[in-house]
Amino acid sequence: MKKQLPDYHRIYNDIIEKRHPEKRDICNFLLKKKKLSFLDVIKLNTLIFGENSAEGNNINQKYRSYNETIIQEILEFQSKNKLNNTQLGNYYKLSRNTIAKWKKIYSQS
Repeated sequence: MKKQLPDYHRIYNDIIEKRHPEKRDICNFLLKKKKLSFLDVIKLNTLIFGENSAEGNNINQKYRSYNETIIQEILEFQSKNKLNNTQLGNYYKLSRNTIAKWKKIYSQS
């Protein structure tokens, strides 16, 4: 049985419509994409709620989950931008130990 992903287009359209209609213009370029990647979702979240918003970060951080594709994307981002585990952790709000564990697991594959 394949796990169904959330409909991020619908979620973010509803958030913009109900809470932040003034931010529709700056988010439109991402919402027009057919499929949103993990990085697009993080970018939308930052555009709507801001960098250090309690509404956007603390509540959602608890419910984040990562599949193998997303983890590979994050690790590619790290190598492309030459970031260490701490820098990448700060960027994605992850533990550096989580990143080290992912590198150990997925570099063997």
